[in-house]
Amino acid sequence: MSEPITSIAADGQKTVELTARHKVEGMRLDQYLVGLFPDYSRSVVRRVIDAGGVLVNDRPGKASYRVRYDDRVKITLPAPMHDLPVPEDIPLSILYEDEYLAVINKPHDMVVHPAKGHWSGTLANALQYHFSQLSHLNGEYRPGIVHRLDRDTSGVILVAKDEATHRDLSMQFETRKIFKEYRAITQGVLDRDSDYIEARIGRHPTDRIKMAALDPDEEDEGKDACSYYEVIERFKGYTFCRIFPRTGRTHQIRVHLASVGCPVLADKIYSGRDVLRLSDLVPNLEPADDEVLLARQALHAARLRFFHPRRGQTIEAEAPLPPEFQRTLAALRQHRPPR
Repeated sequence: MSEPITSIAADGQKTVELTARHKVEGMRLDQYLVGLFPDYSRSVVRRVIDAGGVLVNDRPGKASYRVRYDDRVKITLPAPMHDLPVPEDIPLSILYEDEYLAVINKPHDMVVHPAKGHWSGTLANALQYHFSQLSHLNGEYRPGIVHRLDRDTSGVILVAKDEATHRDLSMQFETRKIFKEYRAITQGVLDRDSDYIEARIGRHPTDRIKMAALDPDEEDEGKDACSYYEVIERFKGYTFCRIFPRTGRTHQIRVHLASVGCPVLADKIYSGRDVLRLSDLVPNLEPADDEVLLARQALHAARLRFFHPRRGQTIEAEAPLPPEFQRTLAALRQHRPPR
């Protein structure tokens, strides 16, 4: 069976039959299926497996089963519980656009695609309104989405308008040929002017919403990850830096910076605080003079450089630092200059 065979029942249930290829050999069955069906959460896929809804070579599969080349997999998925993303007139800052793709400057506090608790107001909803054609290679819930940024991370994100362009761009991400530069303000001072942070990343053992840098000797299913940073400016207790992720793991930059004692500022999950006020920098400040400088994690996808698969040229897009970054840096320069 070279191509998946899909059938949809009257009640909306979807049954898919497919054959595993070489590149997925050794992957856990649940991870394999989550990657194949991004419109369904990991928990939904696990429930389907546990209920006997996945057959591997005509026998019920287990979540921990290691997929083998040429395995015949059949899965019956429930009908989607929510409608597909509807077009919403949400303003977008478009950094580059042609008939094949677009580059967007995503604002902070915007979820990339619909998910639990965020079925509207997402980037996907905005894309549906602004563009007449979008790739559906990653499923109908993620129209045009080639990669993702965390909700509170602002900056450059790439959108594909057709499947062929999407496939080529995804391969560039997979083979690490796309240049990515982030800017961050950290809570804590990075002691080296530049360095690599290399630490495997996996699920946190006790907190399901967190990732963690794993002990090198610990046996876990974490993935190798590497980030390179350069210090731009130091302050008393804070650092402004560039980060160049060499891999693309979930929460990679946030986890890596936290692992060296300098979490991203105002990153509640990894730093324990979600806001920076002027009174945090100025002792004995009068309450009337206080103000919020930053109410989101100080992480910004500043630059993206990639090879345009249809035009045969290199495209580089840059998203300027958001106002709250500039406001925070101005306050740090004034009130927390380096020693």
